[in-house]
Order: sequence, then C-alpha cells, then structure tokens
Amino acid sequence: MVTPTTIRTVDLRSDTVTKPTESMRSAMANAEVDDDVLGNDPTALRLEKEVAEIAGKEAAMFVPSGTMGNLISVLVHCDERGSEVILGDDSHIHIYENGGISSLGGVHPRRRGR
Repeated sequence: MVTPTTIRTVDLRSDTVTKPTESMRSAMANAEVDDDVLGNDPTALRLEKEVAEIAGKEAAMFVPSGTMGNLISVLVHCDERGSEVILGDDSHIHIYENGGISSLGGVHPRRRGR
C-alpha cells in the first residue's frame, strides 16, 4: 500500500511571500523578547550567536529583511557617499533595490552588462 506524502513548499524568495503557520505564530507569540536596539533581546542574541557559529564568524547581526541586508552589504564596501558600486544588469539590487543604495547610502550604481 502506498501512502500519500504531503509536500509543503516554503517560498523564501521574499519576506512577504511565505505566510507563517499556526506553530510559527505560536513560537513568535511565546518568544522571550526585549529591546534589540539596546542589545537586550535574548532571542535575537541567541540567533546571532548561533548564526555566527554556523558561519564560522566572530559575530552576526539580525536584520529583518533581505533588502536591509543588501543595503548594509553595499554600505560596508562603499563607506563614503559618492562611492560607486558595479551591479550586473540582472542583479536583484539593480532591478529591485537601486533606489535604496542611492538615496539612503549616497552610492552610485553602475550597470555592468553581460
């Protein structure tokens, strides 16, 4: 007898695509939290420590979206306003996030064709 297998797809393309399940909502509602800006949120601190260990890095920083992570990554490398970053024509930052690096970071994007 063949038993049907349930396959669930989790779509991680965007932080707005995947909807949380009831167990995810319960975990969020019951998580121990505090002010992460002041460095007091125990859940965020545990997450950052665990990710740093997995990645073999000294430290990690939680950011709530991929867009924010991409902006931080560009600004780490382009640390002066007026800097330039070379982006591929098909890169996510070029297509969807160019305005952020320009307006928030003062970084000039240069497209690089194939």
